[in-house]
Amino acid sequence: MTQNNIITVVGLLVGCAVLIIGLALWIGPSKDSTTSLTNKDEVGLENEELEAPLKPEELAAYNATMTNEKNPIAKFTTNHGIFEIELFEDTMPITAGNFIKLADEGFYNGIKFHRVIDGFMIQGGDPNTKTDDVMSYGRGGPGYSIPDEHISGEHLTNIRGTISMANSGPNSGGSQFFINVADNKFLDFDVPDPNNSAHPVFGQVVSGMNIVDEISLAETNPSDMPIEPIIIEKVEIVKN
Repeated sequence: MTQNNIITVVGLLVGCAVLIIGLALWIGPSKDSTTSLTNKDEVGLENEELEAPLKPEELAAYNATMTNEKNPIAKFTTNHGIFEIELFEDTMPITAGNFIKLADEGFYNGIKFHRVIDGFMIQGGDPNTKTDDVMSYGRGGPGYSIPDEHISGEHLTNIRGTISMANSGPNSGGSQFFINVADNKFLDFDVPDPNNSAHPVFGQVVSGMNIVDEISLAETNPSDMPIEPIIIEKVEIVKN
């Protein structure tokens, strides 16, 4: 192989490595730090540190409470109106169960939708948004992370009206979620690979999609944060 050919091959390898590292390190939703938001490539968290995974005994405790034959409804009361989401507790017990647990604890009450993109999705679930420290928005969670549930199903794809987990990589979901206002199937997982970052769907809007659409049209700053706060006043879990 000639010297020129060697230099060309090395250049290609370095270029590929830089691309892979850049994709792996992307975790934040700020337009100032990445173009991923405007390209709608990802729905992530801006975590400074990954939170500790749930312990096996904690997961067992979750699973013990997830035996309802009928899926529960999460009623969101916001300062823009009310919408309701069926939570797929039957097929997504860990993800839906985690949301139910947090809602029952009042975790989501007072949290803002901190990231809104018209034609894409609305994102919330960060407890830091209860404060005035906007620089911390997108970084908060419940203090733990849950494993991804890679389960196939026609209702478990990121289509309009579905609620899905926001994350910063595999098995890093906690409390943050987003609601799709368009079909975003490119956010689905491909295979249950531990290196695959995906966004598990765990519910579907069943009423009030017009409220979700209204929220998605809110005026935002360059970081996709609504100019006027959009507040989740409370989330109530209604058992069918």
